[in-house]
Amino acid sequence: MLKKLLLSLILVLTFPFSVFASGITAGGSTAIYPVMSKWVKSYSQETNEEINYQPIGSGGGIQGLTNSTFTFAASDMPLSSQQLQKNNWLQFPAVISSIVAIINLPGFKTNQVVLNGQLIADIYLGHVQYWDDPAIQALNKGVTFPHTMIISIHRADASGTTYNFTHYLSDVSADWRRAVGFNTQVSWPGISLGAKGNAGIAAQVQSIPGAMGYVEYAYVLQNNLTYTKMVNAEGAVVAASSDSFAAAAKNAHWNAVKDFDLVLTNQPGKTTWPIVQTTFILLPISTSADTVAVIRFFRWCFEGNGKTMAASLDYVPLPDSVVSLIENQWKANKL
Repeated sequence: MLKKLLLSLILVLTFPFSVFASGITAGGSTAIYPVMSKWVKSYSQETNEEINYQPIGSGGGIQGLTNSTFTFAASDMPLSSQQLQKNNWLQFPAVISSIVAIINLPGFKTNQVVLNGQLIADIYLGHVQYWDDPAIQALNKGVTFPHTMIISIHRADASGTTYNFTHYLSDVSADWRRAVGFNTQVSWPGISLGAKGNAGIAAQVQSIPGAMGYVEYAYVLQNNLTYTKMVNAEGAVVAASSDSFAAAAKNAHWNAVKDFDLVLTNQPGKTTWPIVQTTFILLPISTSADTVAVIRFFRWCFEGNGKTMAASLDYVPLPDSVVSLIENQWKANKL
């Protein structure tokens, strides 16, 4: 009996974080949450390793990692090399997703309305206030719109989705670029209502006739939301789909940037969806058991079962060439 007790004590002292791990706590991006929740559930069932992910927005994730509340964070806004070096963090992409414009117009169906970036900017700037505005009618020949006020909904929290959405609007609208610019949080002009997280915007738009907002595409699928077509950088009208998202991702030159610091909005290509974003993982550079466990988890995410789950929700799994770049980054940091 004494031998068994001594053996148990030796095991606890020797493997305190691997065999008897209490789990990893992480948080950040709400855009990645639909697939992250599937990843962590399946991974736990396969490996018995627990990961607790809190979808509190990219800004909250970065703050949680800064104050050591989280083991890793997920952000839809890439950090610069200077920011990463200051914090001694790694950054690598996890998955590519898309942002869509959602609307609440009774009687209208998904893909019945076409918008472009300039129009969306003008709506949020307050220049276009009603659905039957001539600028909207001009893009939608033969469609009769009601004289209903457009209620724009935006993210109230610090959000990588907002960063990419406003980055896109800055690309396509000089007025937006001068008046607002892009960031995880901006000073929203005009009359616009705030909501927390992708789920918050989805709920607000669903409850307010005439409302319009922006969410990650997985929330459209989960909540059966009505969304629009878009005019892309080539002037082509495109529908949101895994093919149009993948077309945007295909043009990404990850090997040409340092620390994967790349934004994918307004990419070229006739079939490209114009508002595509990447969710990045931020992780302290360390040989600790927690860091090793996080790397092990994302190796699993990038392989067969994890890739299948991402694709099933119309995320774009990372190409093998990008996964190789990430693995090289891990090796260079001896992880």
